[in-house]
Amino acid sequence: MTTTPDDLTTALPGRPPVVDLATWQATRDELLVREKAHTRGGDAIAAARRRLPMVEFDGTVEVVGPDGPVPFLDLFQGRNELVVYKHMWHDGAPHHGQCGGCTTTAWHVKDAVYLNARGVSFAVLTEGHWDEVAPYVEFMGYTQPWYSVRDVAAPVGDDMGRLTCYLRDGDRAFLTYATTGRGNEPVNGTFGLLDMTPYGRGEEWEDKPEGWPHGRHSCWYWCSDADGNAAWGPTSRPVPQWTRPGATPVETLGRHGHHH
Repeated sequence: MTTTPDDLTTALPGRPPVVDLATWQATRDELLVREKAHTRGGDAIAAARRRLPMVEFDGTVEVVGPDGPVPFLDLFQGRNELVVYKHMWHDGAPHHGQCGGCTTTAWHVKDAVYLNARGVSFAVLTEGHWDEVAPYVEFMGYTQPWYSVRDVAAPVGDDMGRLTCYLRDGDRAFLTYATTGRGNEPVNGTFGLLDMTPYGRGEEWEDKPEGWPHGRHSCWYWCSDADGNAAWGPTSRPVPQWTRPGATPVETLGRHGHHH
């Protein structure tokens, strides 16, 4: 049974109808059937992904990290599998001028202990010069390994903003999988949680009931100003950067200003 609240002045703009628990459970059970089908579909795609062929490449190609140039094979840390995130980089930009989307992805993989327990290593690669990358990593407080792949050819370098998987067999290295765009979403647990809420991500592309709050552009909440308001511009920065040491409000810095 659907009920109407007594005081309509307190009602949120666009909200689910109010029903009794039995009615809610019945509609929830209907959706569960679709959710289970979706899960099984994802399992089938993962099975197909495991059957993809792979490409061998030179694992001795060097990348640059805190210890200077090292062979790519070192990133496996003795394990046989490796997942990397390829972080975009804006040369000369201040810390708060780096990619909001890449910051979001990297922030969600601050700890890889469960990957390591499964025999998988994790690292972040970026095209920035190491002398710019190192202070950014320190500023953000990242603990995962970061490396510069400046001028390194594919499949170690190549396009940024993607997850890539590699396999090691002794001293041989292979590319097994890569994704980009919304294929990166599995890393971002925030998306999954928001998708469970009534208002979702609040993005305009989402299918919402009539009268629901209007969505905004994709990723609108990834950057904010000093007051916590979602914003993209000279006074904003990726959200987690406000919690970093030295993250003071910036009034008029363009993308290529200097961070203090």
